[in-house]
Amino acid sequence: MNAPTASTDASAVSPATLRSWVEQAPAGTGTPMVVDVRSAAEYQAQHIRGSYHVPVRTLAEHTAELARLLDTGSAPVVLVCRSGVRAEQARRHLTGAGLDHAHVLDGGVPAYAEAGGDVVRGRHAWALERQVRLGAGTLVLTGLLAGRYLAPAGRLLSGAVGTGLVLSALTDTCTMGAVLARLPFDRAAADPTVAETLAALERRPGTRPS
Repeated sequence: MNAPTASTDASAVSPATLRSWVEQAPAGTGTPMVVDVRSAAEYQAQHIRGSYHVPVRTLAEHTAELARLLDTGSAPVVLVCRSGVRAEQARRHLTGAGLDHAHVLDGGVPAYAEAGGDVVRGRHAWALERQVRLGAGTLVLTGLLAGRYLAPAGRLLSGAVGTGLVLSALTDTCTMGAVLARLPFDRAAADPTVAETLAALERRPGTRPS
């Protein structure tokens, strides 16, 4: 397999490269380990065939154990989301636990599908990042309108949202995303339990024994 070269970031891998890894890898332990860190609703709407669903929240809470299971030593580990933001968060968690050779898929699942990669499509759902943009924009607009037509203090809402977005960027976290992920729309498709996630990874050929 060729090393990823599509990005100056050594941790990034292009959709074309991942597709070549998937198509050229021998059956068994040489197959790339694709880990999807999005919500269950997003995963069910569209995911890379053969990928493992490990929500970023689960990965953050059980990093050490998951890092051991993901570190097969014989195949690439590629983390995917929609845009790469959550996948990069997951990569940093795994790096902190000693797994320093995980990659992040450039452009996420949509880019892989556009590159002709094999994806599974199901029930349509808005990506969590899109929901965050809608929520933040709605709150900012509401604050501006309230400040204009009701009371000047209404603009404080817009300021609070702006401050939250700045802190989100500085800390590489997303409080609004975490809140939205708990709403009924996103929870209609339940995330796998920790036990289910670990069991799925344990069954993968090439997993190192405990």
